[in-house]
Amino acid sequence: MDDKRIARINELSATARERELTEEEHAERAQLRAEYVAAYKQSLVNHLNNVKIVDEKGNKTPLRKKTEKKNEKH
Repeated sequence: MDDKRIARINELSATARERELTEEEHAERAQLRAEYVAAYKQSLVNHLNNVKIVDEKGNKTPLRKKTEKKNEKH
């Protein structure tokens, strides 16, 4: 998500505090927010995929998804 889109989200939020948004503005704000949330989630997933747990012996183990942990128990 680029800075222009984030600035537009902020602009629409400021406008919403001053007056009622039009239907087009509501739709645009909803779309931009959805894009922002998706980009944020993807960034978080990418970050977590690069996290490694280091034990006392110095062994590095990557984080695993919950579904992978559940499958190991069965």
